[in-house]
Amino acid sequence: MNAERVVCRGVLAIAFAGLLAGGAYAQSADSSSQQQDIKEGKKDIRNDKKDLAKDRADRNADQRDINKDKRDLAADRKDRNQDQRDINHDRKDLNKDRADRNKDQRDINKDKTQLASDVNKYGANSSQAQADRKDLHSDRVDRNKDQKDINHDRKDLNKDRADRNQDQRDINKDKRDLHADRKDRNQDQKDIHKDKKDLHKDRKDLRHDKRGH
Repeated sequence: MNAERVVCRGVLAIAFAGLLAGGAYAQSADSSSQQQDIKEGKKDIRNDKKDLAKDRADRNADQRDINKDKRDLAADRKDRNQDQRDINHDRKDLNKDRADRNKDQRDINKDKTQLASDVNKYGANSSQAQADRKDLHSDRVDRNKDQKDINHDRKDLNKDRADRNQDQRDINKDKRDLHADRKDRNQDQKDIHKDKKDLHKDRKDLRHDKRGH
């Protein structure tokens, strides 16, 4: 009877030891898994911070690009408007010079008629004919000068139109750049919000892992 009790106690002791060992192993495995989760959680947080810093840097760079695009756009619009004013001024000059040239041509035609009349009346070498020739020469000089002014005005007008058109192309390009940079900035801002959410979630998971499952 005593021997049976000793054997029974031995079996119970072994079973109890087994349970303790199993529990210790399970606790050890669970602890190892928890440590691994904590390690992964910290790694996720570091990556989230890197992503957040990078997206903020991108967002700030895009904002600087936007500010530069705005300055470029304002400068190009100013140039375009100045070129348009120059064009309007060139047109006025051109119209005035054309009117002067046409008047000089009428004066020339009148001088020719007067010269022919005075030659018939007073002779080719008369004082009247000589005065008419002098007036005719003067009007031709004026007419030629007006024609040169017209040619110069045309060049200025063509140049100012070319400048105005180039400025308009620059304005259109600035608008496209500004639109693209705003789109990039807005996307970066969305990425920042997402990074913040990820960081918040990973910190929450880490706190949960530290407290245990």
